[in-house]
Amino acid sequence: MNRRNWMTWLDSMRQKLTRAGLLETAVLISLLVIGGSLWGFSELTTLVLDGGRAKFDETLLLALREPGHPDIPRGPTWLPQVMKDITALGGPAILTLLSLSVVGFLVLEGKGRIALLVAASVLGGLLLSVALKHGFHRPRPGIVPHLTTETTTSFPSGHSMLSAVTYLTLGTLLARHYLDHRLKIFFLAAAVSIAFLVGLSRVYLGVHYPTDVLGGWCAGVAWALCCNLIARQLQRRGQVEPEVVSAV
Repeated sequence: MNRRNWMTWLDSMRQKLTRAGLLETAVLISLLVIGGSLWGFSELTTLVLDGGRAKFDETLLLALREPGHPDIPRGPTWLPQVMKDITALGGPAILTLLSLSVVGFLVLEGKGRIALLVAASVLGGLLLSVALKHGFHRPRPGIVPHLTTETTTSFPSGHSMLSAVTYLTLGTLLARHYLDHRLKIFFLAAAVSIAFLVGLSRVYLGVHYPTDVLGGWCAGVAWALCCNLIARQLQRRGQVEPEVVSAV
């Protein structure tokens, strides 16, 4: 092996080791976040099962309304409508259309198994959300009038949970397809930001306690990251299509 081939081999090995190290770091971080989310959800369920609510639940709900007028939300007159638009991003109609569009795109690209994983992640999150709501059966907040109509129970917030599941699943899927770390950060930051705004809108509209939203985020993040780890493992075993990584 001449010097040029030797240097090429060393560079290839260095890149493989770097990617392996980054992969192990990503897995470790995911496991830590999953553990923290499950612990947080456990603490919140204890509070809900005891029939109470956190001190900041009522404080924050009232802080978002005009003093002495709980039926009037704080902020400019256009803000309630904006919050209703944002909360729709976590609604079943929008999330279903978005998920079906992504699944259809993956199928057309010949990524049928990855498409199945995405569908299973979102559908599984939906079923888990429904089961949790029926299990806890927490009433909606009665401290302030609701600015939108809701008929289901309160804990955990379905919008918060499903937006975390869907947007994090899609964000991590996109992030794994690019080497450019700026794009990875952008996709993940966009996913987290949308899920955060959806949860915030639920409290602003008065249809959820803050602890409902926190519970939804904890459950949604844990579920999405578990599905992501399963997808990574299946890809490493060659049981689903490999990632198509491109540099920008």
